[in-house]
Amino acid sequence: MAAPKVLLIAGGRSPEHEVSLLSAQGVLEHMPFPTELAVIAKDGGWLLGEEAFAALGAKVAPIGRHAFPPPLDWSRYDVVFPLLHGRWGEDGTIQGFLEILGKPYVGAGVAASALCMDKDLSKRVLAQAGIPVVPWVALYQGERPFIPFDPPFFVKPANTGSSIGIRRVEHYAELEEALAEAFRHDQKAVVEQALSGVRELEVGILGNIFGEASPVGEVRYQAAFYDYETKYTPGRAELLIPAPLDPGTQETVQELALKAYRLLGIRGMARVDFFLVEGEVYLNEINTIPGFTPTSMYPRLFAAGGLPYPELLRRLVELALE
Repeated sequence: MAAPKVLLIAGGRSPEHEVSLLSAQGVLEHMPFPTELAVIAKDGGWLLGEEAFAALGAKVAPIGRHAFPPPLDWSRYDVVFPLLHGRWGEDGTIQGFLEILGKPYVGAGVAASALCMDKDLSKRVLAQAGIPVVPWVALYQGERPFIPFDPPFFVKPANTGSSIGIRRVEHYAELEEALAEAFRHDQKAVVEQALSGVRELEVGILGNIFGEASPVGEVRYQAAFYDYETKYTPGRAELLIPAPLDPGTQETVQELALKAYRLLGIRGMARVDFFLVEGEVYLNEINTIPGFTPTSMYPRLFAAGGLPYPELLRRLVELALE
């Protein structure tokens, strides 16, 4: 069988546009199959061919040349890799479009993508299944806020990633401003209780119905929380792989990640983030399109488990075709 031809779609209209382009650079460098690139500009237009590759290194956000849908011969591609972080890419929208086209694609389907993107709905499903999550409350824009726990807490848009729009609130007087920031990005906000003495753990999952877990990694940093700059500025965070954990805790984290992966119906890949507090493990969130940037954990976790970056991408393409 000839090597499958891949169409990598990057960029997107979300605030995570630049992160997506960084991820695309990493994937293009290591992809073992012939791959073409399409970039969705922030204005929603599409860049193809040389213009798409030029956008990866552009210092100014490009303007799309083609209206959606672009003049692509979709039949030329065996697999689509939607590497679009955040809204309109990680939330089931591009997946629905590809389902209509009948094209195999890397990663979770429509329902699982949408569910994992919404921090409130995913927590409800996880909590109902007995998976421990941090206490939270969801608020819609215009509602009078009622928080059933005292500060400190975190205020987040329900449907963003990369820590965009997140504020740590130490006093109730800061709540209104934090909610205003969250509602700039979404009509629903999530308020989560802040835990003290937290260790942040991450584990990668690879597979379809039966996933496999990577070694567990740990993120350490000096910032107030794992914010956008800390995540994507080299040297701001220390990534420990494997995490210095006792075997029982590592096994618990991996088992909970696999349970959540199957429960939510995820396919292909995910990065599952946890909090560890005084021996108690809490599932924080699940990313169905994890980062592939130079500072991203997902490819590093699997490399530490003996699966090099090119082989990881090979597996992801094969899982999409499967």
